Parts: sequence; C-alpha cells; structure tokens
Amino acid sequence: MKWKITRNFILTIVFVVISVVIINIMSILYVISNDNFFKVVDSKNNPEEFVRSFEKELYEKDEQLKLSKIGIDKLEKSNSWLQVLNDSGEEVYGINVPKDAPKKYTPFQMVNNYKYIETEYVNFVLEKYLNKKHLNIIISIPSRDISRIILTYSKNNIKETLNKIIIITLVIDGVAALGVGYLFSRKLTKPISSVLWSIETMANGNYSLYIKDRGIYEEVFKNINMLADTLRINEDERKENEELREEWLTNITHDIKTPLASIQGYAEIINDKDYEIAEDELQEYTEIIYNKSKYIKDLVDDLNLSTRLKNNTIALNKKKINLVSLVRNIIVDILNDNRYRNRNIEFESDEDLIEVSVDSILFRRAITNFIFNSIVHNNEETLIKVEIAKKDNIEIIIKDSGVGISKSDLKHIFERYYRGTNTGELHKGSGLGMAISKEIIEIHKGKIYVSSKVGVGTEIIIEINQN
Repeated sequence: MKWKITRNFILTIVFVVISVVIINIMSILYVISNDNFFKVVDSKNNPEEFVRSFEKELYEKDEQLKLSKIGIDKLEKSNSWLQVLNDSGEEVYGINVPKDAPKKYTPFQMVNNYKYIETEYVNFVLEKYLNKKHLNIIISIPSRDISRIILTYSKNNIKETLNKIIIITLVIDGVAALGVGYLFSRKLTKPISSVLWSIETMANGNYSLYIKDRGIYEEVFKNINMLADTLRINEDERKENEELREEWLTNITHDIKTPLASIQGYAEIINDKDYEIAEDELQEYTEIIYNKSKYIKDLVDDLNLSTRLKNNTIALNKKKINLVSLVRNIIVDILNDNRYRNRNIEFESDEDLIEVSVDSILFRRAITNFIFNSIVHNNEETLIKVEIAKKDNIEIIIKDSGVGISKSDLKHIFERYYRGTNTGELHKGSGLGMAISKEIIEIHKGKIYVSSKVGVGTEIIIEINQN
C-alpha cells in the first residue's frame, strides 16, 4: 500500500514538472516569434533597426549628399561612422570616417569586411536609390557595443537538433523530477504509511502500539494514540466483564442446581410409597421445597427485570407517593423479619411529607436492595443510618459503619453479574441486585453516588429530582 502511494505521488510530480517544461518552451517560442519583442531603435539593443533608420536620414541638396541632423546625432551618440559609396566602390560622402578607413572598396573587400574581418568596428551595408543614383552605404558601429555571429545551418539539422534538445531536456527534467519526487514523497508518505500500519494493527486486535506524535501529522498521530488507548481499555474491560460473566454463570448455575437438588430429593421422599411420612415431616419438607422454588423464581425474576431495564423495554407506572412513608415502611418490614430483627437501623427525615412521582414497586425494590447490601455485608453491631433530606433535590442517604468496600470492588459494584467477596448464606444472590437498583434510579432521572473506605463504612447517596 505504501509503495502505491509513493508511486502515485512521484508520477504526479513528474507530470507537473513535464507540464511546466512544455509550457515554458511554448512561452519562449511565442515570445521569440513575436516581432514586437525586438523593436527598439538604438545601436546596442537592435543594430539592424538602427542601421536601417539611416535610409530616410540621407538626402541630396544642390547635387550634394547630406545627412539629417537626426542622423548625425545618432552617429555621435553611438560613436559610429558612415560612408556612402558609388557603384565603383569609391567614397562619395562620409561622416566621422576614421583616417585609416579605405576610400575605395572592391566587392570582395565589402563582403569580407562585413562578414569575416574582426576590427574595432562592425560594418553594416545597405543600399539606397537617390535621384536615380544607386548608392551603397556603410555604417560602422564600435565592436565594444555589439558583436556579430555568422551562423550557417541546415533546416533539417536545426529540426533534428531541436528535437534532441527537447528530448534531452525532458529526460533530464524527468530524472530530476523522479529523484526529487521520491525524496519528497518519502517525507510526506512515510507518515501516511505509519497511519495505515496503525489502522491495520488495531484492526488485527493489537492496541498496544504507540506512534511518536511529531511532524505535520502530529494531530493525527495523537488521535491514533488516543484511539489505541481507548480500544485497549475497552478490550481490557470486555475481557474483565467476560470473566465476570463466566464466573457469574458458574455461580448462578450452582445456586440453581443446589435448591433444585433439594427440591428433587424431598419430592422423591414425599413420593416414596414405601416410606411413611409423619405430618410434621411432611410440613417441613413442603416448606423447604417452597423456599427453594421461591429462591429460583427470584433469580429468574432478577434476570428478566435486568434484561428489560437494559433494553429499556419496561413501562413505569408512576404515581405520587410519600417518600418518607415508603422508606419508613421498608425499614419496618426489614426489622420485622426474624433474620434481621437484631439489626441497628436508624431513620431520619427533615419532613414528614415529601411527595415524589415514582413507580412505587420498582423504587421500593431499589431502596430495599441498597439497605440489604449494608445488612448482608456487615455484622449485627453495624449501625445503618437512613436519612431523607430535602435540598435543591431530594436526597436519600444510606450510611453504615461497617467493613467498607475495597477500591477494586467499589468500581464493580454496579456491574451486572458482580457478587464481590460474598461469603456465607446471606450473601447469596443473583449478582444483579445493585445493577438493577442503579438502573431503576436512573430511569427515574435520578443519580447515585457511592463512597466507601475499608474499616470505616460505606455511604450511598440517591439524588431525586423533585419534578
């Protein structure tokens, strides 16, 4: 993949360079072919035009040749001189002519001086008809200002040479573009290759990667590192939840199999025709079967309720109730149970009437679970305080002076299937109670906060909106 990106980038650069070269060549050819480009009238920039301009400056007066004042000024400014010859090559007129200049020229001398001999002056020759007289005009410009190159060429050779120049230029530019493009593309595409590698690595389930966040893609690398961290944390949580779920399935299977074994055993005794059962034994066995079946039913109900809360398919039956009476009745019912009659539970409320709109059955279930959590995880000497306070919102505070919850357990107490460090008969349950209670509070638009310290106790604050 990275070589594909590099190849495409290099081809793009080569295409751009070649396009620029072609455009430059066409622009140069256009400028050169434009006649107006060289249209200037001084001897240094365009001597040919300068020389031709003298044709109109030369005239005859009183049968004598004359040069206009403009022509004389041009010669003076350019340090040039002028000779006029007749058809015999003899000088008939001259201005600023050096002493060593010939007064008569043969045709060979004129051609030779014009084309081949290098002197202090560069000669230009033109002709003029003046009053039916044919005149040859020599204008000489100092060689320090101009020079002449005689170029003899073949059109075919010129075309071939130009083709070679263009091909060589394109090849050299192409090679240069490939080299520069490769180096430049490596600089730009190497980070992209790192991005692609990172994505591929994470797609394969490896989230432990780290890319140095620097260069022009610094923000991209930072986001990739953040994504890898998030995925790694999520994967760790998923594995942890999977382990909890497996552990929960093992525990819940054991919890269901144990009462089922008791139910099956006592049912077989009752059904045994060869065994005579006393009335008090029969009553004891049926009570055990009832309690064990009720325990299984409660587990199944918890599973059903948890699933409905998770999928948000439960319908709330909200009614206005007195929250103070609801919580007080929960505590009374708990203390009336023979198993918990020795428990020390205190209840306080700022007011006797605090009305809230809730589903009383579900809400009672949640509060009961929270109080039972303080009971079953602590001994009989533990003081449990339940308080209702009316502030900006309504708060239900459940606080105990028990053993507390460790940090490792505290972060899991509201997770499904988590049972914590349960030991003993009172701790048995579905592992869904706290998760269910939290979800019940949340579907009532409430909030829940838990703080705990080992050896000091635990505090649960349930915050309910008065509306």
